[in-house]
Amino acid sequence: MRILELGTQGPDVSSLQDSLRNAGFSPGITDGNFGPGTQAAVMAFQRSEGLLADGIVGPRTAAALHLPDPPEIPSAIPGVTVEIVSQMFPSTLVRNIQQNLPVVLQALVAPQLTEKKLVLMALATIRAETEGFLPISEFQSRFNTSLGGHPFDLYDNRKDLGNQGPPDGASYKGRGFIQLTGRTNYQVHGTAIGLGNQLVQNPDLANDAEIAARLLASFLKNKEGLIKQALLADDLATARRLVNGGTHGLDAFTNAYRTGERLIPDA
Repeated sequence: MRILELGTQGPDVSSLQDSLRNAGFSPGITDGNFGPGTQAAVMAFQRSEGLLADGIVGPRTAAALHLPDPPEIPSAIPGVTVEIVSQMFPSTLVRNIQQNLPVVLQALVAPQLTEKKLVLMALATIRAETEGFLPISEFQSRFNTSLGGHPFDLYDNRKDLGNQGPPDGASYKGRGFIQLTGRTNYQVHGTAIGLGNQLVQNPDLANDAEIAARLLASFLKNKEGLIKQALLADDLATARRLVNGGTHGLDAFTNAYRTGERLIPDA
């Protein structure tokens, strides 16, 4: 089936309207016309299911409504080239992009983060966190290390990160493409990508390129709904905050996102 949205007409819209009614979300009469009433019912259904409430019946909404032959999730990945990403990362060595771009893109496939906005989100996040397109460890700064204190002592007792005192600050400092930080994140996302407790026991694994790419994808997947809502509103500051918690790297993030938005073809 095709993607259905406001203004669409045809028998597939009639099937949609019947499915919405059966699910308890009345679109009004079944007339094959995707009007405001159908849009409102779709949005109510999406909110009920924890889907992005954009009023568009794409792959996930169609599947949730058990519509026949739901459309495939579009993939922007075939249009992402080293040449394009090099323009998104103007200060980065091309060989780093050549080496790591395929790993990052492949990591987005299994969690279905292949739509253009989400691919841009992943790449722009790497630009903001690790300009060199390499997984790296966090540097010491006044934000993580007190004057005269041991490295990353300001992280040691951060309850919001799940840290339990020294040496957790240094053990679970930021690493990888997304700068994964804190014992809880290492546990949650290590488990999510199939490593169990291995990442907690050996946090340096987060700087392995393949693992770093999968951790990036896991973190974005965990916040996918909120990120898509922000990107749908073209609110890049909020999208960035959902990853970083603040505005650090926002300029680099925005520059990379806008450049890729212009150069990467729509799926």
